[in-house]
Amino acid sequence: MVTTHLSAAVPRPAGQKRGLGATLTALALGLGLALGVSAVRAETALRIANVGEPTTLDPHLVSGDWEDRIVGDLFMGLTTEDAAGKAIPGAAESWTVSDDGLVYTFKLRDHVWSDGTPVSADDFVFALRRVMDPATAAEYASVLFTIKNAEEVNSGKAKPEELGVKALDAKTLEITLRNPAPYFIEQLTHYTSFPLPRHVVEKYGKEWTKKEHIVSNGAYMLKEWSPNSQLVMAKNPKFYDAANVKIDQVVYYPDEDLGAVLKRFRAGEIDVATRFPVDQLEWLKANMPEAIKLTPGLNTYYYPINTSKKPFDDKRIRQALAMAIDREALTDKVLKSGNIPAYSFVPPGTNNYEGGPAFVSWKNMAQKERLEKAKALLKEAGYGPDKPLKFTLRYNTNENHKRVAIAIAAMWKPLGVQAELFNSEVKVHYASLKQADFDVARAGWVADYNDPQNFLYLLETRTGPLNYGRFSNAEYDKLMQEAEQTLDLKTRAELMVKAEAIAMEELPIIPIYHEATENLVAPYVKGWIDNPKEKNRSRWLSIER
Repeated sequence: MVTTHLSAAVPRPAGQKRGLGATLTALALGLGLALGVSAVRAETALRIANVGEPTTLDPHLVSGDWEDRIVGDLFMGLTTEDAAGKAIPGAAESWTVSDDGLVYTFKLRDHVWSDGTPVSADDFVFALRRVMDPATAAEYASVLFTIKNAEEVNSGKAKPEELGVKALDAKTLEITLRNPAPYFIEQLTHYTSFPLPRHVVEKYGKEWTKKEHIVSNGAYMLKEWSPNSQLVMAKNPKFYDAANVKIDQVVYYPDEDLGAVLKRFRAGEIDVATRFPVDQLEWLKANMPEAIKLTPGLNTYYYPINTSKKPFDDKRIRQALAMAIDREALTDKVLKSGNIPAYSFVPPGTNNYEGGPAFVSWKNMAQKERLEKAKALLKEAGYGPDKPLKFTLRYNTNENHKRVAIAIAAMWKPLGVQAELFNSEVKVHYASLKQADFDVARAGWVADYNDPQNFLYLLETRTGPLNYGRFSNAEYDKLMQEAEQTLDLKTRAELMVKAEAIAMEELPIIPIYHEATENLVAPYVKGWIDNPKEKNRSRWLSIER
């Protein structure tokens, strides 16, 4: 039986008293059902603990997976994700590709913005030019450097009008790439590729995402946003596939306290928790096994190191810090949730990566030997117990990140390293990383598309803010750009393996583990399909009790 919330914007927390009006409404519904008449329309609501407050709802200015969940419910790109996270037609109902793999011609389906205005090819041209315009300051713009002249526009060397996108007519969009990209169709599911309502953005400017202005073309539209409390979305009745959208209302809670999230889940106040405290995994296995969703993810949990600051410009220090971490102890004894020790940046099993990934040279060395080598490297660099290396290790507020940071700081102590732990809320944390305002920090990357380029491009000089540690290596850049221009997938993979080998020698980032997705999903939430990209859009879910 479907759970209902009677005309309420938000489900009532457990223990909150019912007012007289709500009581009468409930009685009216009960009477209506008894008589076989729907006296009051019941709405299904999905309540999600999202573990992070979004900075904005502008697809060009977001960057985290907690923001992606929201904007991915509101907007739909040329392609979108199915229930299993795979790319399927979205705003485009079909497309053709030229023989040289450079020109994509998309035919848009007939659909409208939530205010009834038709979605046009011009909305996509407008959006793609805007995300590349340096004035927009879109930190994620580099994802779409696959489009012809995108990098030149983003760096100010070309005008937005020179971008390789063109509206052939109201329903036909042409995109020209600078080089063939085997991942391009999947890449278009990413929020940087979403269309924007030109008529709204041009009218309201930076204010266009306010509740009273924003319109969307996805399955949902914004209903309420109370910062640091909740964000509520209502089903978009004008969505082209609205008849098959089962959830009427989606409520996102930004709570970063995983202990509190688990309590709310156990109390039935939330239906999906996108993270949970891993030290409670054994209890969960014993008491709520059907709710646990642990799946190997296409991601890497890593520590970027700020190579633009001394002494971290010395690769011996970076190597020592990386070698001293006992990854097996972390995954098997600290986390115990199916995570895989990482000795490469690109996760094993990534598509289009024959011969990869490239592992660190000391992967098969015993941990005791690694520790001795790390001590020697640090001593060569001028540090040790008599002259400790002191720095700040940053992480975003989360019990799991804290436990990992405490464990790693303890593993560094035998080297004479004193790491002071510092935490902040997720949006503040990542803002510091993008500004290179850190020494060593926690970061994580979930693949936007299943290709090694989506990981390795983060270490290119041209990537900018997402290259948190400002790593710059001419040979690495050359190999990555050569790979970008290579049609043969085997040769392309060989070039990227060589690039990753450089990164695993220089270690501007420390790969720690490939994270298993850690979700709690109530058994009555149907349609949830575990997938390595953690794409579980609300439009595919339903609630059945």
